[in-house]
Amino acid sequence: MNDQLRSPILSASTIKRTTVKNPKDEKIGNIEDIMMDSRTGKVAYVVLSVDTGFLNLGSKYFALPWQSFAFETHQDDVVILNVDKEKLENSPGFDKDNWPSGPQTEFIGKINTYYGIKTDRYEEDRVGTMHNDTQRDNYENRRDPGSKESEFIG
Repeated sequence: MNDQLRSPILSASTIKRTTVKNPKDEKIGNIEDIMMDSRTGKVAYVVLSVDTGFLNLGSKYFALPWQSFAFETHQDDVVILNVDKEKLENSPGFDKDNWPSGPQTEFIGKINTYYGIKTDRYEEDRVGTMHNDTQRDNYENRRDPGSKESEFIG
């Protein structure tokens, strides 16, 4: 389904288990899951399960940025991964039986750095440490609560 700008609107359940191929039409594997950032509502990373015959790393899941995938393909049930085999082989990932848990700022920063993705939440400061805004920062930067403006038509 597309929106008014012809951008694909995709449900998470539709994307999960979707076949992933490279631009040479070789099957790489499947999308295992999509990890969402609950604060921003953005995709933190996509979990890729690679077929054993492609890299012979059957026990590892790969974590890739959303921007690595092309979803507008001529096949509705296939997405294209725009990453070469060597880069994918060394990509950040984790064991299938040991998913990342707890705060993942460092892990997500590692993914974004590896793929050259710049984001506002997981930026490096001058000394190279990872940080993100706190709940208090977000609260203090919100709109003036005394404002009479409304986003709703009443």
